[in-house]
Amino acid sequence: MEILVLIGLLVFVIGGCVCVVWASRGGPRWVRVVAAVTLGLGEALRAMDRRSRRSSSGSQSYSDD
Repeated sequence: MEILVLIGLLVFVIGGCVCVVWASRGGPRWVRVVAAVTLGLGEALRAMDRRSRRSSSGSQSYSDD
């Protein structure tokens, strides 16, 4: 079951990337909407990653085990 979810997610990611490229070449309106959503989600994920890196970098401690 998990593999089907991952395959579905991969299909959505690839489809979003195709729409971004197609929209940059002047695709129909629905392609531009999908591309905008894809780019927005990518920016949101990058921002979340930056925040999590900032908050975890100060709390890590290393030992000589």
